[in-house]
Amino acid sequence: MVSRPKDETGSLFADAAPRPLADSLRPNFLDQVVGQDHLLGAEGSISRMLLVGHVTSLILWGPPGTGKTTIARLLAEQTDLQFVPLSAIFSGVADLRKIFDEARSHRDAGQGTLLFVDEIHRFNRAQQDGFLPVVEDGTIVLVGATTENPSFELNPPLLSRCQVFVLNRLDDSALETLLSRAEDETGRSLPLTNDGRASLRAMADGDGRYLLNMVEALLVIPEGEMLDPAALAAAVQRRSPLYDKGQESHYNLISALHKSLRGSDADAALYWLARMLVGGEDPLYIVRRLVRFASEDVGLADPQALVQALAAWDAYQRLGSPEGELAVAQCVIYLATAPKSNAGYSAFGAAMRDAKMTGSLMPPKHILNAPTGLMKDLGYGDDYKYDHDAEDGFSGQNYFPDDMVRRNFYQPVERGFERDIAKRLSYWEKLRNTGPISE
Repeated sequence: MVSRPKDETGSLFADAAPRPLADSLRPNFLDQVVGQDHLLGAEGSISRMLLVGHVTSLILWGPPGTGKTTIARLLAEQTDLQFVPLSAIFSGVADLRKIFDEARSHRDAGQGTLLFVDEIHRFNRAQQDGFLPVVEDGTIVLVGATTENPSFELNPPLLSRCQVFVLNRLDDSALETLLSRAEDETGRSLPLTNDGRASLRAMADGDGRYLLNMVEALLVIPEGEMLDPAALAAAVQRRSPLYDKGQESHYNLISALHKSLRGSDADAALYWLARMLVGGEDPLYIVRRLVRFASEDVGLADPQALVQALAAWDAYQRLGSPEGELAVAQCVIYLATAPKSNAGYSAFGAAMRDAKMTGSLMPPKHILNAPTGLMKDLGYGDDYKYDHDAEDGFSGQNYFPDDMVRRNFYQPVERGFERDIAKRLSYWEKLRNTGPISE
């Protein structure tokens, strides 16, 4: 049985007090934790750590309700470490100092300490630095839990002293296991049809704690009544999808949208667009990224792509939400189904690199204007060929610096409108190399 803090009042009735289902079903052993076999299975990373009898400081990174707190508590029990829980939300420097002092005393007595810090990303940089000496010398084994990407939220020195273990959102099988345990614990079957049961698992969104909270809400349903998905939606409240506009969710979903567009998958692109909108993302941010995509990944393969993106931007600014979101969706479909070319993007990047290396080279004198007599005397504008007067409207003169070898930055692809551009460039290159230059 998992040890829990005793009631500070010493009440004889503490154990009889109502407990949330998620608490009463908390695993007593690591092999009872569901959905994390990659960590806790026979070949799991944490299992191998326990096998050699040495637990190092670690960070448990995963969505809510995936077992971070439970794993930390059970780790302490299986290694005979004193378990000290701490919430970064309600604790400060004074609390840390007290815990560190007690841990040093316990260490002197031969007792190790496992300090579990929930929401460790809530500690500021200075507070995180405070862990460094006690983690370094082994005074504490730090187990931090976070729902945020440690790469963004934790100090590199602290992160370098900890292993990072990623917990998965609970899959359908793991959620069904929790439902079965809940039915065994409560002694009654859930009042759900098969479709209703599947809908309940979907509504949990990989969060075991939230699933069990919804189960508790269903226990008030009279026996004999069976809820289908529609009735279930009316009986329990669906939570908003997890989405942090300033952190990893923001970057992950815009990346998924961009990659889906690049892969010409309109359906996937619409899904990620919808996910971002449902999560509360600013549609104007999305449209700005679509404008960028139109130039970066579609380019001149379809010159209308940029026009469409700017039109969607304008439409949304005029209409707002939700009416303007349809224009954004239309733009997403257009960009996903447009021919793709990053030739312009690559050409600009190559030109920027050359510009940085040759930034002091002057343009050739024949393409310079001569607004003063001195400049004319120096040869500015001499022998300039006016292209409109040349045969085919093309003089073939050199426009690069005299000391720079001609470069071909722009390499159009054989897709969309760039196929026509490639023909023009090929024709002009032929004239440049072999054709006469008109006077």
